[in-house]
Amino acid sequence: METVFEDVLFEIRGRAGVVTLNRPKALNALTREMLVAFYDQVKVWDASPEVERIVIRGAGDRAFCAGGDVVSLYNLGKEGGEGYCRFFWDEYRADYLTSVLSKPYVALLDGIVMGGGVGLSVHGPYRIATEKTLFAMPETGIGLIPDVGGTHLLGGMPGQLGVYLGLLGERLKAADCLYAGIATHYVPSGKIEALFEALVSESGSVDDILARFQEEPGAAPLAERQSEIDRYFAGETVEDIAAALSAGDEWAAGVRDRLLGLSPTSLKLTLRAVRAGASLDLAECLRQEYRLVCNIRHGKDFYEGVRAQLVDKDRSPKWNPATLADVTAEAVEAHFAVPEGGDLQLG
Repeated sequence: METVFEDVLFEIRGRAGVVTLNRPKALNALTREMLVAFYDQVKVWDASPEVERIVIRGAGDRAFCAGGDVVSLYNLGKEGGEGYCRFFWDEYRADYLTSVLSKPYVALLDGIVMGGGVGLSVHGPYRIATEKTLFAMPETGIGLIPDVGGTHLLGGMPGQLGVYLGLLGERLKAADCLYAGIATHYVPSGKIEALFEALVSESGSVDDILARFQEEPGAAPLAERQSEIDRYFAGETVEDIAAALSAGDEWAAGVRDRLLGLSPTSLKLTLRAVRAGASLDLAECLRQEYRLVCNIRHGKDFYEGVRAQLVDKDRSPKWNPATLADVTAEAVEAHFAVPEGGDLQLG
């Protein structure tokens, strides 16, 4: 049985409800319609005796999901109205749903996993990386913050790792994804189709099925950097972190230079949100993120970041405010206020 939407496919195959994100030319980037359809269908499957488990994958051979359709959000934000915040409302409800399902939820992360793709995978119990997995939350480079529950994910990482990843938007391969808790298992890409067939056809526990396919991804480079990351990123403010990096070695100086090229406003919002995320549950983090992204639309950096990276593609954003010193505590605080349309409601 298959229900077809243009950009996402829903099918019951054997024992599994299968979600296929189906925009391969756009790296399976998410539209609001895809997110609404996902939420509605997965809720039905979770209550259906016909479905034993739910599996999500991306179409094509390049990406699980590279994020939301950011250029559409850019246009919605410029237009005004409720469309911009409504996208995030529907996205976060879909993300949260994956964390409260009564049935096993398995995400096959065989390719790029960024932004919205993170939200539809990391809150479930099974996240399968391959050698093709490339994870990042690069939102500070487009004037946003790591959202889709990213502040919860990052806030729960060991030491200052989540602060480092959230501020810099670093790209991680499979071994680092397992080390950071982004992925739960590693399976070579060449075995993903066989794993998928086992998940849809076999009874028994998902753990037992995965045990037959999983392998070791090798050493995690992040593990070797953990002590340095903890030392450099322990500062109370972004300015403190930049100063610590300035006093460090050649690696630290390179990190500092990349850090200072990102949106100063986004950096300060991200640091506060990730640090708060360490003591908030997922629902609380999503509500915090919803406030932030809705209030960000009233500033300039999101539009400038998307223009520079995705519209004009000159890769030279002109941030406003332009420096960390120019981003006041009052400006940061204002982003954490309840947006005009009210707080996010989950469930």
